[in-house]
Amino acid sequence: MQRRHFIASGIAAASLPNLGFAQGIEKPKCTIAVGGKNLFYYLPLTIAEQLGYFKDEGLDLTIVDFAGGSRALQAVVGGSADVVSGAFEHTINMQFKGQPMRAFVLQGLAPQIVLGINPKTMPNFKDVAELKGKKIGVTAPGSSTNVLVNFVLAKAGLKPSDVSIVGVGASNGAVAAMRAGQIDAISNLDPVITLLQRSGDLKIVTDTRIVSEAERVFGGPMPAGCLYCPQPFLDRNPNTAQAMANAMVRANKWIQKAGPGDIIKVVPESYLLGDRAIYIDGFLAAQKALSPDGLIPAKGSETAFKALGSVDAELAKAKLDLNAVYTNAFAQKANAKYPKG
Repeated sequence: MQRRHFIASGIAAASLPNLGFAQGIEKPKCTIAVGGKNLFYYLPLTIAEQLGYFKDEGLDLTIVDFAGGSRALQAVVGGSADVVSGAFEHTINMQFKGQPMRAFVLQGLAPQIVLGINPKTMPNFKDVAELKGKKIGVTAPGSSTNVLVNFVLAKAGLKPSDVSIVGVGASNGAVAAMRAGQIDAISNLDPVITLLQRSGDLKIVTDTRIVSEAERVFGGPMPAGCLYCPQPFLDRNPNTAQAMANAMVRANKWIQKAGPGDIIKVVPESYLLGDRAIYIDGFLAAQKALSPDGLIPAKGSETAFKALGSVDAELAKAKLDLNAVYTNAFAQKANAKYPKG
């Protein structure tokens, strides 16, 4: 596919939602693709589903879980899903490829991704440069976990081709790969990270679960999980997108007020990975990194563009319309409707 290095700013103007629309849902039956739904990264999606917030808005959603965000994105590109619950930076990559997509409600204020090494295979680890020639596990190649690896490697003077990337998923498979010594490092999220850390099977190198640390690593606000979709979907289905945003904002606000006991009662048992205490620790670590209101930071697209450009020279030179990769109009209206969740 030929890459377009400029997207007319007219897309942004044409794609702003008409907030004067009637309240009928254009497409009540939709499919959301997600990569690693059990992760805290996507906790707002799970809460909105489990507490019936989507149904309250008149939606009958099917949520399909994939091994990583890149595969969830492929489902939407291929037409088998309508919306992605995934990493914000994919919207920039897709504009660069000439397939405009737009984020319309935020789930995470920080990536919440941790890069750590395996103490079994790298007991004397001191520096990121030592990862050259090593196997690094990610949720799926091309996913946001892979993006963080590339970013950290670049800061150490390494290229993506200097390591071997291995897809290990976002659950028990990732844990098993580390414990068996099949990978030398891992880029993943909670509860996987907390589980490995507690058992001594992980030494943290980079941690973006803390908002301030993520901003230090990336040089500014780095939006994380969000709902995004092809621009034509928003154009044709503004009421449907608004209903999704309403449900997600309610979930965001519920999470900020929730205690560990509340979370345990709502999430599926399989998400706990066999250890409730570790899951609770992971939730407490992730809670402040989740969005309180679904609004995407004004400079978030700039930070994401710079992060991607640091490992992709072609993208770094591209003249992209960064205002066209997100809109806060839906989340703003959702907050007005549900000021207290």
